[in-house]
Amino acid sequence: MLRRTLLRATSLAPLLAPGLSALATLAIAQNYPQRPVRLIVGFPPGTGPDVVARTLGQRLAETLKQTVVVDNVAGAGGQIAAQQVAKGTPDGHTLLLGEVGSISIAPATHRKLPYQPAKELAPVSEIVRADFVLVVPPNAPYADVASLVAAARADKQKFNFATFGAGTPGHFGAEIFASRSGFQIEPVHFRATGDAITALVSGSVQAAFVSTALAAPQIKGGKLRGLATTATRRSPLLPEVPTFAELGLADINFSAWFAVFAPAGTPESVLDQLNRDIVAAMQSPIVRKQLEDAGFTVLGTSRADTQRLLHSEAQRWAAVAKATGFQID
Repeated sequence: MLRRTLLRATSLAPLLAPGLSALATLAIAQNYPQRPVRLIVGFPPGTGPDVVARTLGQRLAETLKQTVVVDNVAGAGGQIAAQQVAKGTPDGHTLLLGEVGSISIAPATHRKLPYQPAKELAPVSEIVRADFVLVVPPNAPYADVASLVAAARADKQKFNFATFGAGTPGHFGAEIFASRSGFQIEPVHFRATGDAITALVSGSVQAAFVSTALAAPQIKGGKLRGLATTATRRSPLLPEVPTFAELGLADINFSAWFAVFAPAGTPESVLDQLNRDIVAAMQSPIVRKQLEDAGFTVLGTSRADTQRLLHSEAQRWAAVAKATGFQID
C-alpha cells in the first residue's frame, strides 16, 4: 500500500508545486505550517499597508498556531516585495501583502517587469480596500464636483492634479475622472506624501485624490476640502462627503486594494487553509474595528472572487495606461 501511494504521488508530481517533489508537496499540505510564516509587505513600517499586515498577522498567528513575522521589504512601489515572493518557495511559509500598484498597474506600465503577477503569484484573499477622496485647497473657488469640472473645462491650461507618484492609483484615478468629465489634467508627481499635502494646502496644485485615512484629519482640520469619495458608500470617517455614485458618476469607483498572495505552485490545500483563516481573521470584531478606524474597508474574499478581481483590474488599468500612453520604462 505504501509503495502504491508513493508511486501515485510521483505520478502527480507534474501537477503539483514546481520545484518541489511530490512527497515534499504532500508533506507540506498535511503538516502546514511547519515553521514561522513570513508576511512580506512592500512598504515601510508605519504606513497603511504595514498597519494592515501587522493587524492581519497578529490574528493569523492565533489561527495558524504559528508565528507570523511581518517583513517590510520597501522599494519601487511594492515591486521588490512582489518579486521576492513571486520567486519564492511555494510552500505557504512566504506570503505577500500585495496591492493594486505592484500587481495590476505595474504590468501595464513596465515593459520589463522582473516578475509576472498573473503567472507567478497565487491569490489567496482580498482583505481590505482604501478608497479615495477628491480634495481641493480650503480656499478653492469650487465647493463641489460640478463646479470643479466646470472650472477645469474652462481652464485654457491643463488642470493641475497632485499625485503620490507616477502610475499610482491616485494618478490614474485622476486621469479616469478627467476623461470621464471632459477635461485634461497636468499630473504633478510628488515623492513624499507630506510634500503633496503641503502643495494642496497652499494651493500650489488644484486637486488630488487622497486616501480616506489621510484625507479625513486634513478635512476635519479645515486644511483641505473634500468633494467626493470613490467608495460605494459614505465613509464613517467623512459622513458629510458624498460618493461619486451619489453624484451620478458611479464609474469613478477606483480604490487601492490589498490582497494576500503566495508563490504560484503552493499546494491547493494550503491555499484553501490560508483563505479560511484569513477570512476568519477579517471577520473578527477587533480586526475589523482596528482597520476601519484606520480608514480601510474590510473584506476577506474567496480565492475565486479574488481571482476575478485580478482579472478585471488587469484589464482596467491596462486600458487606462493605453489611453494615456503612460509608460515608466
